[in-house]
Amino acid sequence: MGTITAAEKVEKADKLLKLEVDLGFEKRIIVSGIALHFEPAAIIGKQVVVVANLAPRKMRGIESNGMILMAEDASGKLKFVSPGEAVDNGSGVS
Repeated sequence: MGTITAAEKVEKADKLLKLEVDLGFEKRIIVSGIALHFEPAAIIGKQVVVVANLAPRKMRGIESNGMILMAEDASGKLKFVSPGEAVDNGSGVS
């Protein structure tokens, strides 16, 4: 689990947001293709499930170190997968 502490649109990329996520034991930059669904300011402070054991990947010149887990409803709208109540950053998912 992690908390989004900063979010901004990636320059010249309509779909990408650059997120800073606090995982409790470290902060990571994650580039996510959610910009068409969320405004950056609206997701700061949101607690999210992070897939943290992925190899880094460069997207638009930014190294992304993880992936935010999302669900998609029947109309195509993305929803964050998150706990019903707050948990400590860095908590595992099982």
